[in-house]
Amino acid sequence: MANVYDVKGSALVKLAAERLKEKIKKPDYMNYVKSGANKERNPNDPDFWYLRSASILRQVYLNGPIGVERLRTRYGSRKEHVVHRRHRAKAGGSIIRDSMQSLEKINFVKNTKSGRVITPQGKSFLDKISKELATVKA
Repeated sequence: MANVYDVKGSALVKLAAERLKEKIKKPDYMNYVKSGANKERNPNDPDFWYLRSASILRQVYLNGPIGVERLRTRYGSRKEHVVHRRHRAKAGGSIIRDSMQSLEKINFVKNTKSGRVITPQGKSFLDKISKELATVKA
């Protein structure tokens, strides 16, 4: 029986994002904001919100309990400067926080004192997708 650890992460996130489109609503501001201070433009992909939400769900599954601050570090990247090129910037916290709150509304993630953890429904959601990917691959 395949689980999240056995399948490729990118394939899992893409398929989970397609399934999350039916369950969560994309916020209106997502068409206008950047994903962090280190980016110059907003994301070009119209499905960015669903991909980030699916990726956050996978990260909570693998590393939970986890909070917004650790995920900001996880999704951050280099910020280009003129003289000193090796500065790192965190990702924007608003997108991550709103994504986690929408995952809480559909009962895939639960907020605890030590951070957010995956619920049995969220675990089942990702395990079904990973099982489906494993059968297609085999």
